[in-house]
Amino acid sequence: LVFFIRSMGIFPQNVFACALGLGHHTQPFIYLIPPSVCNLLNSSTIYANNEVSLAEVDIYGFDYDYTLALYSDALNTMIYNTARDFLIEHFKYPEGIRKYDYIPNFAARGLHYDIQKGLLMKIDAFHYIQLGTVYRRELPSDTSLPDELNNFYVKQFMDIFSIPEMTLLAVANDFFISNDIEYDPEHLYKDVSEAIGMVHIKGYMYKWIMQDLEKYILGGDETYAVLHRLVSHGKKLFLITNSPFSFVDKGMRYMVGKDWRDFFDVVIVQADKPHFFNDCVKPFRRLDGNGDLQWDKINSLDKGQIYKQGNLYDFLRLTGWRGSSVLYFGDHLYSDLADLMLRHGWRTGAIVPELDLETKVVNTEQYAQSLTWLQALTGLLERMQIHRDSQSREVLQDWLKEREELRLRTKNLFNPQFGSIFRTCHNPTYFSRRLCRFSDVYMASISCLLNYDLSYTFYPRRTPLQHEAPLWMDQLCTGCMKTPFLEEMAHIR
Repeated sequence: LVFFIRSMGIFPQNVFACALGLGHHTQPFIYLIPPSVCNLLNSSTIYANNEVSLAEVDIYGFDYDYTLALYSDALNTMIYNTARDFLIEHFKYPEGIRKYDYIPNFAARGLHYDIQKGLLMKIDAFHYIQLGTVYRRELPSDTSLPDELNNFYVKQFMDIFSIPEMTLLAVANDFFISNDIEYDPEHLYKDVSEAIGMVHIKGYMYKWIMQDLEKYILGGDETYAVLHRLVSHGKKLFLITNSPFSFVDKGMRYMVGKDWRDFFDVVIVQADKPHFFNDCVKPFRRLDGNGDLQWDKINSLDKGQIYKQGNLYDFLRLTGWRGSSVLYFGDHLYSDLADLMLRHGWRTGAIVPELDLETKVVNTEQYAQSLTWLQALTGLLERMQIHRDSQSREVLQDWLKEREELRLRTKNLFNPQFGSIFRTCHNPTYFSRRLCRFSDVYMASISCLLNYDLSYTFYPRRTPLQHEAPLWMDQLCTGCMKTPFLEEMAHIR
């Protein structure tokens, strides 16, 4: 606002007035400033992409990792350190890479990686690269890039477990570049991927968590509360996870209790998602109480039993659970949710733990002020660009510079390298687009279900299209604590 007033002194009054269609009246200038951004968002809100009535949902399904069980940041550090050591000891990479420690706030979920060029980047919903978010190493890359992602050999990191992998790629690139060592980025990508995979395949991650459940698992009480509430309301529950039974059993006993299996009508471990959802090759195998495979043919999926592998087609045939009466929760948009929504008509819920941090940032005064003025400044640029005199052009250039500074400032509030996982400067990110496509609802954790009655209907916010005039009700933000009921919900957690 200070800049706005200062710029009015630079411009002749009639130039501003003509641009705004206000004549010589200055009072209406106040309408150029948009309403301040809401900073009362509740991080325990469930957000809707499609209309979903919980009254129509009779069956609730869950993934395990980062759905029923949320993990602390300490796990990412362990995955990174172990994979880095594998890279050095197994793949014979230079010892100098060992000096690079894990950087907790470097990478973000949903980024793309150009395998041939070794570039980590953030892509918007229209496949454009956000400027200032291209990294070959820990520092921004100065490599010349086209404005649009086109025919790059790219990998998108959609898994929360992939954050240590992105960091290891960045530091390994940094080591080779800093020491002027020639290397092939494609070989580096393959080796880092294998090193990260070895952490999981060799069971290191499972061992760490099982040895120190308190250190790594978060929110166990809330997981119990969700499951207890659903079962007490007569809902059927099932679990489909890629993790082994011994690991799931240890974690669920810690969070829910030794009788955790009583909550679930069907439990499936080592399911091999996403193949579980899109092929019909592997049959179900039953495990005994010790976790050993049995050889009997599976003709039904019974409560109290543990099943391994299998496929969705047999699952549907044996349970009869189909369509919109089923709501399945998972954290991976592709492996957990995409096939269920696109091919089988299930309702899907995405678990996005990053919402907790992003909501806190959005609620800060600094973010609200920066975004409000950024919108106002964009409006000024749009209206004033018709003026061609030298004074006007000079001020417009100043405004463009300030706009870029504001964009950078708001981006850095979330993550100094890549910003919000949901937005580029003004467009949704590619991750955000996939989130809207593959999930009916999304939330920070399953504990958000505790805030809603089980007959509640989630309505997606009507966002105006570019050619539509915004209405006041369109601007009412989902999750605002001024919204009825949500103010009371804020105290539940």
